[in-house]
Amino acid sequence: MITQDPGAGATVWLTGLPSAGKSTIAAAVAARLRAGGRRVAVLDGDEVRRTVSAGLGFGRADREENVRRVGGLAEAAARAGAVVLVPVIAPYAACRARVRRRHEAAGIPYMEIYVATPLEVCAQRDVKGLYARQAAGEISGLTGVDDPYEVPAAPDLRLDTSHESPAASASAVYRLLSARGLA
Repeated sequence: MITQDPGAGATVWLTGLPSAGKSTIAAAVAARLRAGGRRVAVLDGDEVRRTVSAGLGFGRADREENVRRVGGLAEAAARAGAVVLVPVIAPYAACRARVRRRHEAAGIPYMEIYVATPLEVCAQRDVKGLYARQAAGEISGLTGVDDPYEVPAAPDLRLDTSHESPAASASAVYRLLSARGLA
């Protein structure tokens, strides 16, 4: 097992459908890491969309650009020594792979966490009302419904929040970080 310097940064990318639990898990992991004295940054997809990517839409090119921007921010923060938690849908496998390759080329640990919550469970949670708005015809292009979501082929960790609590999912992520010397 290769361990990292305890002050070394890393990126933990949580991908999955809307309302899968990505942000909830990231917040719990961040709190646990901070309690242990780690520097942590959370690049939440909704927050990034309101700020850094405010001018982007939801077509494929804009979604790819959003992931590129978030990946660059994560890389910079990880290089500065933070464990960066990135709860972002990032629906396209090729975009996620590009972010991973950039991190690897820079020598920055990168872990992809697939929050594999089934569409039915996400639609039932509907935290932001997106599924209801899509069903009512108010919006289109909802990831996993009428826009594609490409499931990670080989994530570093797979979580199904329909069968485990957010706390259990966060503990699994924390154990992965610990196993890699990053917690």
